[in-house]
Amino acid sequence: MSREAAREARGRRNTRQAKGLKQLPWRNNQNNYDPIRVVSADQLEAIHQTSLRILSELGIEFLEENALRILKENGAEVIPGTQRVRFDPALVMERIKTVPKTFKLHARNPAHDLTFGANHINFGSVASAPNVSDLDKGRRPGNFEDYCNLVRLAQTLNVVQFLGGYPVEPADLPPSTRHLDSHYAAITLSDKIWHPYSLGNERIEDAIEMMAIARGISKEQLAKEPSVFSIVNSNSPLRLDTPMLQGLQAMAKAGQPVVLTPFTLSGAMAPATIAAALAQQNAEALAGIVFIQMVNPGVPCVYGGFTSNVDMKTGAPAFGTPEYTRAAMAGGQLARKYGFPYRSSNACAANAVDAQAAYESEMSLWGAVMGHANLILHAAGWMEGGLVASFEKMVVDAEMIQSITEFLQPLDTSEDALGFEAMKEVGPGGHFFGAAHTLARYETAFYSPLLSDWRNYETWRLAGAQDTATRANGLWKQALAEFEAPALDPAIDDQLKDFVARRKAEGGVKQT
Repeated sequence: MSREAAREARGRRNTRQAKGLKQLPWRNNQNNYDPIRVVSADQLEAIHQTSLRILSELGIEFLEENALRILKENGAEVIPGTQRVRFDPALVMERIKTVPKTFKLHARNPAHDLTFGANHINFGSVASAPNVSDLDKGRRPGNFEDYCNLVRLAQTLNVVQFLGGYPVEPADLPPSTRHLDSHYAAITLSDKIWHPYSLGNERIEDAIEMMAIARGISKEQLAKEPSVFSIVNSNSPLRLDTPMLQGLQAMAKAGQPVVLTPFTLSGAMAPATIAAALAQQNAEALAGIVFIQMVNPGVPCVYGGFTSNVDMKTGAPAFGTPEYTRAAMAGGQLARKYGFPYRSSNACAANAVDAQAAYESEMSLWGAVMGHANLILHAAGWMEGGLVASFEKMVVDAEMIQSITEFLQPLDTSEDALGFEAMKEVGPGGHFFGAAHTLARYETAFYSPLLSDWRNYETWRLAGAQDTATRANGLWKQALAEFEAPALDPAIDDQLKDFVARRKAEGGVKQT
């Protein structure tokens, strides 16, 4: 066994013996498998060229005056009397050269820093769901108590490496100050990366101020050592709205990464072919990334892919489909063509934590992983096409992610691992249960699941015959019962509380 493999084995053993869920240790994951290429070089070039044609002939609407000014000053064509902007292909290709191929995000706990780009792969929690559910209380509107508990669960699960914004919308808090309580909870209940919403500039500016306080550094240092990212969705088709553009500019000026993600549902917000939806996704993403580089050349960006299809009978979004999986892999090809870090998602349309939820999520995760996504949002907890954050689904997804991260580990082919001496010891017709090679590895040889039940039928039935969702229900409750907030300097906590109190006294975000 190699030295590195031995360290990993000790880490697994120690994690399983410690108090709490019997899960794999925290890892900074890398994906060293070759990505799956679902389109040829010629097909990829055809999508690229169609995207440039969309940008140069049709254009993108930018619904914010300062954005239009910046675009015009930097060589884009703002069509007189409109908010539509056309981009010369040469301008696009020149501007995207300043996007970093990799970047690091600095967590409050340096052990939870994450790198994006190249072969790095990072999994995050569900984000932005308006509702929440569990087997005990059922489906209900988002609220702050559940928001905090989802943050606690995400902090506890080692494979959930960052928080996806608000795991559920805390709709019982006032809209103008909701972000202050949410950011404070994200900082104090977790020490992992989190992200604010680009809904205007004030929420972003508050988040940046609070993160600088949390890390005990200046905003100038934070610009050099980014700590938060934000998702900017284009309003497909072919539009970026005012709040998103304001948040985008605030993030870029502060040196924090922006994940530009079109929401191109084929048949609804994009034409009814995946090739056309990918061309539109690519055009919208390129336009947004070009604009980000105009605001602050060299600021990190992530190319977001979120192309799927709708059910043509009902118009409802469908996820985890063959089309979604192909689009995720093709999106990765496009991102690599330009040298961008890539974002994808674990999405499903299921309404219950059942087989559909599992197989749609497995399809989505496979598309993201083998498309070489670096940032996988909604990796744990997403249900109903994003309308629900589920406690049980977060645990089910954590099991799937654990299995994937184990799959990503390199195969040990050292002399010891190849086991010749073990075969020599046992000889023909024997068994390996008592072999020295087996006894040295019996605790750590193979993946040990968080959730799966491998007992035979009789033992499983005698233990209560619990299905997957029921076992997941018990695990998230165990995680919350044993939760301990990560350490935070009391002086920093006081500064954060003072900042939140001051901003609330000022009224928070100005309502328009």
